Amino acid sequence: MSAPVAAQPFGDRLAEATARRGTPLVLGLDPDPARLWPGTEPVGAVPGATPGEHAAAAVQEHCRRVITATAEHCVAVKLQLACFERLGPPGWETLHRVAALARANGLLVIADGKRGDIDVTAAAYAASLFDGHDTPWGHAPGLGADAITVNPYMGSDAIAPFLEGARRAGGGIFVLVRTSNPGAADFEEQQLATGEPLWRRVASHVAGLDDGKGALADAGAVCGATAPERLADLRAAMPRAPFLLPGVGAQGGTVEALSAAFEPGLGAGLVTVSRALVRAHEQSGGTPEAAAAAAADELRRACLQVAG
Repeated sequence: MSAPVAAQPFGDRLAEATARRGTPLVLGLDPDPARLWPGTEPVGAVPGATPGEHAAAAVQEHCRRVITATAEHCVAVKLQLACFERLGPPGWETLHRVAALARANGLLVIADGKRGDIDVTAAAYAASLFDGHDTPWGHAPGLGADAITVNPYMGSDAIAPFLEGARRAGGGIFVLVRTSNPGAADFEEQQLATGEPLWRRVASHVAGLDDGKGALADAGAVCGATAPERLADLRAAMPRAPFLLPGVGAQGGTVEALSAAFEPGLGAGLVTVSRALVRAHEQSGGTPEAAAAAAADELRRACLQVAG
């Protein structure tokens, strides 16, 4: 039997995708069944379907509309797992369908679940989100994500299985380092006995995960766009790590403040935007599709200008 072909490193795939599509913009999808685009119907729901099945079908159609409208301006989609999981089994099925739709539109898929647990459980999470699990009855496929978000709180032995699973599938991880939420200062900014803040210690660990393969590292970092004053230090601490940059738009972050993230190249700064795209029509009027496409194009152009 011939040896399996090694998966292309995630850093190469990411750099190639951003260069090919000419954008580092990431569409964030965190669908709320109560705030779907006007006119969205539960396509495919059969008579007698449960409320969860109706909601999941409507969410799927909403996500299809958003992806179709904005894909040409984006390099990836970031799927907030909880927003699908709360719909029960139909929501998990919809998550898989939306991921497949994103791939069909040429987008990388980032599964945003911020998982973190002991090594055995972490390996199970990784299998569910990447390439699945071999059972005595055959292979159970996973989500097939290109990258996932990881919570580092439990330490290095909780991170390692996620990275191992990612590398096996040619994927990557984004470790929470300095997040975008206001409560980030409660822990991440606290000073350790060494005198450094916690986020810097995590950043140092992420940098140490870099195996030097690929145009960029396959171990990246979540770095909030709401704390741009930290970006230069974060980039110095993790010179090859791709940054996932939430917080632009509704949370108050701006693209213009993110130049340090792009120093290693366009793919090193993934600007993730959700509400500013999905709810653009609430501010500008017009159809949701046209408003989202215009907002995505404007953000894409802003990213390119900042990235140089």
